[in-house]
Amino acid sequence: MRLILIAIPLFFLPFLGWSQTDIPTVKPLKIEAANKLDKKGTPNKGLALKIPSAIKNQSQININLDGRNPVKMLPERKLVQAGTGMKIDPKVGPRENSGKGSSKRFGDQYLGDIKNNGKFVGILCRDHEYVDGDRVKIIVNGVVADPNILLTAVFKGINVDLKKGFNRIDFVALNEGSSAPNTAQVDVYDDKGQLIYSNKWLLSAGSKATFIITKE
Repeated sequence: MRLILIAIPLFFLPFLGWSQTDIPTVKPLKIEAANKLDKKGTPNKGLALKIPSAIKNQSQININLDGRNPVKMLPERKLVQAGTGMKIDPKVGPRENSGKGSSKRFGDQYLGDIKNNGKFVGILCRDHEYVDGDRVKIIVNGVVADPNILLTAVFKGINVDLKKGFNRIDFVALNEGSSAPNTAQVDVYDDKGQLIYSNKWLLSAGSKATFIITKE
């Protein structure tokens, strides 16, 4: 009986050994700083990487641009004065008086006559030479139709109602501008917008250019 009691624990002893090997051994992981600071604040030597100081260890770079061309970020361009190479139309603006013919007197000028049976005509004029401030007064059949027209490079004018018989149109030069004489081109259009007459004048101040429109 005693032998049986002793044999039973010996029979189960190998199984107890096997069951203990299945349980993993747990070891706590201890994490410490790589570089420990001592009481004075000096880091201990360890495996941590040493990064050089960007403040203390600064490289000294001396750049000497004497005798060298500076760096240019934009392409080099040669600038010129505004208006260089610009050609000005000599017919725009005043011209210098050369003295030739400056004392010449341009008197009254007759521009001819035309026939038209329309209700009215359009009379336009402009400075066809140098735009220098010429001004004229337009008189129709003895009545002032426009007392002061400044002649420019653009046509300006009036409409004139035609009466039967002769219709007299006078252009009186009020000045000669900055360059004598008073110069202008005059165009006449009928009531249908067709050009029926064109002429030019050269007048001294106070002189007049005249043409006649005959309506039957």
